[in-house]
Amino acid sequence: MSALRVVLADDHTLVRAGIRALVETIEGAVIVAEADNGREAVSLARTHHPDLIVMDISMKELNGIEATLQIVADNPEARVLILSMHATEDFVRRALRAGAVGYIVKDSAPLELRMAIEAIRRGEVFVSSRVSQHLVAGLSGKARPEDTALDALTPRQREILQLIAEGKSTKEIAFALSVSIKTVETHRAALMDRLGIRDVAGLVLFAVRHKLVSVERPDE
Repeated sequence: MSALRVVLADDHTLVRAGIRALVETIEGAVIVAEADNGREAVSLARTHHPDLIVMDISMKELNGIEATLQIVADNPEARVLILSMHATEDFVRRALRAGAVGYIVKDSAPLELRMAIEAIRRGEVFVSSRVSQHLVAGLSGKARPEDTALDALTPRQREILQLIAEGKSTKEIAFALSVSIKTVETHRAALMDRLGIRDVAGLVLFAVRHKLVSVERPDE
């Protein structure tokens, strides 16, 4: 069996160590790099061209769904497996629409990670049994208004929205994205206009409600 080159992306060192230990029991699987945020995962995917990226969702600077969108845009052949604490249909749907080919929850049995990786290796899509019922039920219904509001934003707008909600200043966002302060201000104004929000506090609340950031995660 040919080698499977893997990049891990999770913002918790111990979690990455556990995933690494499980992945390395799979024949031919090799961890080529690790990232602790979505922006680094995008960069490592460009550098290493891995066969598989195992990606968390809730990461600072750039969440796993937006990182997946950028990775797949760079390389449509990229295969991303989302490994997340979120088991609800909306996260699964957003991840698959972003280009992920697998989704499992973190409290799954270790065997499920192996099954997911082996399925993806065969060119299949794998969704955890715990979330598959949510997914089927959700896809059979209509899109919810809050999903439509988030989906109406461009990838760059969602990226800037997350950074704003994390408390980054305009200057810090401009530096992180290698754009001008004026560009960030323009995007922020467009966000407020599109969402009908008048201030930064409203943008933060919107981001929290749509789980682009989590108030339950302490600053690190």
